[in-house]
Amino acid sequence: METENKKSVVSAGEHSSSDEIVQLVTFKLGNEEFALDILKVQEINRVVEITKVPKAPDFVEGVINLRGRVIPIVDIRKKFHLNIKEATKETRIIVVNIMNKTIGLIVDSVSEVLRINSSTIQPPPPLIAGLDSDYIKGVGKLDERLIILLDIDKIFTTGEHKLIEGMIK
Repeated sequence: METENKKSVVSAGEHSSSDEIVQLVTFKLGNEEFALDILKVQEINRVVEITKVPKAPDFVEGVINLRGRVIPIVDIRKKFHLNIKEATKETRIIVVNIMNKTIGLIVDSVSEVLRINSSTIQPPPPLIAGLDSDYIKGVGKLDERLIILLDIDKIFTTGEHKLIEGMIK
């Protein structure tokens, strides 16, 4: 009897570790809902005037001055090869930390900060929403919503990182 109790305590402990709460910032690109780990997000801003940079990759809109720091701005729609959309009053720049670099990501709108149970996150299928699954950590299920969790550190190739880094030197 004592052995059975120990087993149930161990499995209960294992179960609670898989039920870790994950905090995410959710945003939309078209009809799709995406999310980033909140620990990677520094701030969320309205779109400001972006200074174009010659010879920048096509998905890089340019740079902004954020409190004295020059930050490259990436249009996630272009990076993911989605249809281009004009900025609206809902458009936001999510300032993130990617591989120890600060970069702004233009998104259609920021939805909310979510706390979801890690057990509701499934591994990504090979191809989802037209994106290569290398960038995707998983798909979170919340009621009737499917939220694509992005791995922000894998969105850009090493070559793209170097191009972006060269813009701010």
